[in-house]
Amino acid sequence: MIKVIGLIELKNLEAFEEYRSQVGKTVEQYGGTVAYRGKVHMPLWNELACAPFSAFVELEFPDLASASAWANSDQYQSLVPIRSKAMKLTLFTVSE
Repeated sequence: MIKVIGLIELKNLEAFEEYRSQVGKTVEQYGGTVAYRGKVHMPLWNELACAPFSAFVELEFPDLASASAWANSDQYQSLVPIRSKAMKLTLFTVSE
C-alpha cells in the first residue's frame, strides 16, 4: 500500500468544497480511498521551514503506479484549476 499525504493551506472555502465534492471520485477510479481528512492545530517542530498549512489529507492506493496514474490522470488534472483557487497544496507519497 502507498499513502499520499497532502498538506493544505486553504485559500477559498467555497472552491475547496467544490474540489472536495469531486476529488474522491477520481481517487476511487484508480483504486484509492480517502483515508482521513483533518485540521492541523499546531506544528510541534518545523526544522524544514515548511510553509504554513491548516489541513491535511491522507489517501491510500494499492501501489505507487496507481497513485501516480491518479495524480497524472485527465480526471484529476481537470480539477487542478479549482484546486488552485481553493488551496496551496504539497502532495507526496509515503510507504513503509
